[in-house]
Amino acid sequence: MPRVILYQPEIPQNTGNIIRLCANTGVGLDLIKPLGFSMEEKKLRRAGLDYHEHARITVHNDLPSCLRAIRQFRLFAFSTKANKRYDSICFEPDDCFLFGPETRGLPMEILDNHPEERKLRIPMRISQRSLNLANAVSVVVYECLRQLDFNGLE
Repeated sequence: MPRVILYQPEIPQNTGNIIRLCANTGVGLDLIKPLGFSMEEKKLRRAGLDYHEHARITVHNDLPSCLRAIRQFRLFAFSTKANKRYDSICFEPDDCFLFGPETRGLPMEILDNHPEERKLRIPMRISQRSLNLANAVSVVVYECLRQLDFNGLE
């Protein structure tokens, strides 16, 4: 199954919603420290309801340790600065999707060191900054699962 990687997420409600998404789809979730909240925070728990126990969540100290853990899989970095649209990719079952923090997105040093063909964006109006993180993750996860014929989902 695909994996979602959140690089230094800041808002517990977004991460809670993504936990719920991952629990309901079977998609794995990796969180890269520092987190802008405690995993025990009430807002995180409220947004994720009782889905935490059904999600596969791994917390990493930094991005390099996360990348070592998933090294055999394709990694797509999402950014409003990318040129390639997310819907132009034929996703594979073990693809990983990297998203940046809500207030600033992925740092340029990460984007600059990532292959151009694996930097993706979600189309939106030019005059807008970005989508909500949980919404962006949902768009990508469901496109990937649609391409995989929702394998294992009813």
